[in-house]
Parts: sequence; C-alpha cells; structure tokens
Amino acid sequence: MKWIVYILECSDKSLYTGITNDLKRRLEEHRTGKGAKYTKHRSPLAVRYTEYQDTKGAALTREAAIKSLARSEKLTLIATQPPTELHG
Repeated sequence: MKWIVYILECSDKSLYTGITNDLKRRLEEHRTGKGAKYTKHRSPLAVRYTEYQDTKGAALTREAAIKSLARSEKLTLIATQPPTELHG
C-alpha cells in the first residue's frame, strides 16, 4: 500500500501537512470538518503538494521533515508541482 504525504493550502493561506493512504477520502474528511482539528475551521481549498512513500513509517518521517521546514521552504517544495483544486 502506498502512503501519500500532502500539503493543503487553507483559506487563510496557512499550510497543513498530513499523510493518508486514500487521498480522496481524506480530502473529503477535511472538507466536511471531520479531518484534522487544524483544518476544521480553515476550509482547505487546494492540495498544493503530494508525494508517495512505500510505508506508513516513511510517510510519517517525511511528514515530520516537511512540518519542520520554514514556510518559505515549503513554498519552494510546493513550487515543484502545479496546484490541484479540491472539488465537492
């Protein structure tokens, strides 16, 4: 099973980093307020970055590494991929 590390841009322009093994389901959870506490009132608008990992452990390690980056470094990482809008 592949794990996905993702970065969302929220309505307040803040960035949220998480992991999942089902991105479509997880995005629906965020959209409906059943995802992370952080995104509940920030209405995530767009997936700005995705990265695949082979194991949950690798995804958790990468998530922690991304979360430790400065915002400017996260934006540089995001710039490597075009934005994907959330629908629904």
